[in-house]
This record gives sequence, structure tokens and C-alpha cells, in this order.
Amino acid sequence: MRLPLPQFTAGNRHPNHIAEVIETATTEFLAQCLEPDDLSFPAMPPFGSWVKSMDEESGNQIYAVVYHATTSPIDSVHRARALGLSLQGLREEQPQIFAMLTTEFRAAIVGFAPAPQGRNGSAKPADTIYQYLPPRPPQIHQAVYQCEPAEIIHFSEQLDFLRTLLQLNGAPVEALTAAAIREVYQLRKAEREWLVRAGRTLSLLLKDDYDRLRVILSQIHP
Repeated sequence: MRLPLPQFTAGNRHPNHIAEVIETATTEFLAQCLEPDDLSFPAMPPFGSWVKSMDEESGNQIYAVVYHATTSPIDSVHRARALGLSLQGLREEQPQIFAMLTTEFRAAIVGFAPAPQGRNGSAKPADTIYQYLPPRPPQIHQAVYQCEPAEIIHFSEQLDFLRTLLQLNGAPVEALTAAAIREVYQLRKAEREWLVRAGRTLSLLLKDDYDRLRVILSQIHP
């Protein structure tokens, strides 16, 4: 049986608290989704969705975009097998299944917001955003939250994060970039001016690679 994560209880968990960092690196982190209260699978964050975590030492709030997610058995020896049951059937006949599976996702770091008070004592505006890699990623066992729409809208006022996504290794970067843009565009209530700015930024970044630009633009539906 899978043991519950020790420092959190579902009763007082923030509704946006969806996961916990279990592997961390300079450019990305791997997070395990927290178990729901009922017999169901943990909610897998959508491809291209926005999450955040924290580097507690500096107080930096770190923003990232989900680019890969999996649900698999916690036992690496035995694979899951087809049972021919509906989700309700699993609850009634094989409830132990839900304790034997884990959902994880990888998220590419695209920027950070510094703590209001800088380490050298200089105050920083509360809404300052830097769209480059932070000095450190979030630590192991840090909470991971879904970003609020207002946070994503504020972060996306700048578009330097598109360069970071396009340079990501080991990911379907064209599809990821398009998905991230679609997410922001929807949250901005179909703000065409922002979409035009995003398209122009992509044109500059991919001025020597028309094929990649065409693939991304073809996946953005205004």
C-alpha cells in the first residue's frame, strides 16, 4: 500500500495544492500528484498548464509549464493490466487499484518572482517577474500549486518565456509552446492584441525555421 505524504492532510490542503516535488533540477522538476480523498485517480494537470513552487531558501516563487505526465504502478516490477471495468466498476470490485498507482508530471521552469525583500536588504516590488531561470529550483518535497488565472495573465505580460519553451530538450516543444499560448489566450478572454504580440515574438525567435513556426501557429486557434 502507498503511504500518504507525511506533512500534508487533505482536510486543510489548499485547493490549488496538487502535487509535491520529488525530483528537481536547474531547468525543471518532477512532481507527484497528491492522492484525492475519494476512490479516484489524482487529477493529472493538463499539458501546457501552469504550476508554481518555491525555493524556500531565497523565497523565490518559481513558475513552470507542465510538459509531460504519467500514471503508472508504484511497483516498478509489475505493469498494470487491462481489467475490462469502468471507473465505477474499479471502485466496486478493485478499490485497491487506486492505492497502487501514482501520477507524476514534469514541468519546465520558465521564470520566477523574487521575495518582496531582497537578500541584500533592498525591497523589490511585489509584482516583479523575471522570465529566466532562477538561481535554484524548488527543493525536494516542496508543494506544487496550480497557478491562479491572474498570476498567469500577469506573468504573460512579458513573452520571453517562449524562448525558454522553444529551447527545452526532450519535449514536444512545438506542441508545448502552442498549448501554453492557447492557455494564456483563453485566460485573457481572447485578447487578440496579446495573441498578435505572441505571434510576432515567435516569428522573431523562429525567423530561420519557418517549418517549426508554421507547426506552432497551426495549433493555435483564436
